[in-house]
Amino acid sequence: MPVTKSAKKALRKNLRRRQLNLKRKAKIKESLKTLKKLIQAKKIEEAKEALNKVYKVADKVAKTGYIKKNKAARLKSRAAKLLQKASANI
Repeated sequence: MPVTKSAKKALRKNLRRRQLNLKRKAKIKESLKTLKKLIQAKKIEEAKEALNKVYKVADKVAKTGYIKKNKAARLKSRAAKLLQKASANI
């Protein structure tokens, strides 16, 4: 356990940041999971809306610094590619 006053504050700060980061991580995973489920179920129109949500979440999380801009771009690109491939098969 921390002893000094500044170490105690740092611990509180770390705990708060951890909670926020876990929420951000869950949001990204959940939005991608939803998109993949809709694609598998061949619900292309709903998947397009889910793709917009993936874009929004990825951009927001990159803006806050949880992931880097290139990773957000890579996630968005892969998600769009999945949807494009699924819509071409139908």
